[in-house]
Amino acid sequence: MTPARSLVGLGALTAIVLALTEAGLGAGPFTVAAVVAFIPLPIYIGIALWFDRFEPEPRGMLAMAFLWGASIAIVVSGVLNGMMDAALGEWWSSVASAPLFEELLKGYILFRFYRRRKDEFDGVIDGVIYAAMVGLGFAFAENIDYYGRALVKEGVAGLAITFTLRGVIASFSHPLFTSLTGIGLGLARQSSRRWVQRLAPLAGLAGAVALHGLWNAGASAGLVFFAVYAVVMLPALLALLVVAAVALKFEGRVIRAQLAGEAAAGLFSPAEYAQLCSVRGRLHASSSAFRHGGFAGWQKQRDYHRAASELAFLRQRAALDGERSDRALEATYLRALGAVAAQLPPPPVPPAEPGPTPIV
Repeated sequence: MTPARSLVGLGALTAIVLALTEAGLGAGPFTVAAVVAFIPLPIYIGIALWFDRFEPEPRGMLAMAFLWGASIAIVVSGVLNGMMDAALGEWWSSVASAPLFEELLKGYILFRFYRRRKDEFDGVIDGVIYAAMVGLGFAFAENIDYYGRALVKEGVAGLAITFTLRGVIASFSHPLFTSLTGIGLGLARQSSRRWVQRLAPLAGLAGAVALHGLWNAGASAGLVFFAVYAVVMLPALLALLVVAAVALKFEGRVIRAQLAGEAAAGLFSPAEYAQLCSVRGRLHASSSAFRHGGFAGWQKQRDYHRAASELAFLRQRAALDGERSDRALEATYLRALGAVAAQLPPPPVPPAEPGPTPIV
């Protein structure tokens, strides 16, 4: 199935899931719940995508990850969780089987990207970004049902409490759990060692299941949840942010190493080369392009950055796989760099240094 057909299929399945949720809640409660669930979503997506600085992932794949979480992952896990509730009881199901089923199903799309779209899965940052999207999709569909039920049973006050717990306090939970699977796959992709390629994804998935199970155990234990939240979940979130920051620095070093030849040949000035290899440098270049060239200038600067990143990661993938880089594709990126560079707005002229004060 082509990516476009997959996207359409997942979109249709998500629409069916939402229609079934509306049928169970009623049109009024569903509409209110959907709006409440959607309002913070752009903020959370924006925070996740901010880390995608060097090589932004294709919008189609990001949408596929989100829709997978909001459709197949949540429906299949819901059916399996219902069966386990009957077989094991709700507590054992929520602590043991539900985390396993949900993380396997959310992680499936990450494994699929890792195996079939190697050109768009280069490392830890990519794994975290895709994991955040599938987790946000899962949470969005799940929250609509929780918010609607709270509104029907307890009114606006119940909805407000549920939103505070799920939409604010626990907003990062599903992306956090699944990010461990993404980190494992990213580490496997960045390594040429066989044992890392085999064990890192399994270790990441096991960590996702364990963290999810601990969260559910705390949530079922009343006030103990807040202790688990403070002692385990917030430090885990902080650790994820640290991992993302380290991974961004690693990607900057990859770009520096893989584009060193072009820098030595004069394709980039020393200042441009330094900017391409750091998040801060790219942000400064983009803001400068916007100030001097408007939105069109910003777009050209973005295209310039993207072509440089694609060239660097193309070479990195070939090096890790022990293959020769695709020379024709390299030439395409180099031509794109040259074409965009010619259209970039001129850099700002630095202010003149003040001369010496005359002595009177």
